[in-house]
Amino acid sequence: MITVCGAGTVGANLLENLARMGLGPLRVVDQDKVEARNLRNQPYTSLQIGQSKPAALSELLYYASGVQLETVEKTLREDNAGSLLRGTLVVDGFDNASSRRAVQLACRKLGLPCLHVGLSRDDYGEVVWDEHYQVPPDQDGLPACREVDRNLAMLVVSVATEAVKAFLKGGERRSYAVTLGDLCISPLSIGTCRH
Repeated sequence: MITVCGAGTVGANLLENLARMGLGPLRVVDQDKVEARNLRNQPYTSLQIGQSKPAALSELLYYASGVQLETVEKTLREDNAGSLLRGTLVVDGFDNASSRRAVQLACRKLGLPCLHVGLSRDDYGEVVWDEHYQVPPDQDGLPACREVDRNLAMLVVSVATEAVKAFLKGGERRSYAVTLGDLCISPLSIGTCRH
């Protein structure tokens, strides 16, 4: 089971990739509803505005690839994270520090593999396995990944998909830094691209 935390820009697009590749079974944890502003970077349609994101995503994935997505329409918090994540590969696609921290604490306590995927308002994204991850603070009271360009989001989601695939195939934990300004994808341990 792969549990993706968050059905926003990272989580919804990642789940679509995983479903279309036949990877799973899949579960999503989120409590948000689809809003008009989500249509810019997320796979939802205008007909789904007002629906819960998990239900809307489940519908999309079923029609696109026949995948049955398990949905959990709850707010993930420190007091319930352990029960919501137990026994899975976890991908943290949340866009705020408190939710990311709750995922990290639960995964560390339960010994679950956890991949954190995040976007910056600038041109940067990260795909980082938990043992090397530090939860970034929200910026100016807002999550760091608000209002990112779709091209950065899709590039980072593609890299995250490859990281999940490598883990499922052979247990390899690949972390990456992604910089859109110079179209650079590099292993995180290197930190800079070679030109």
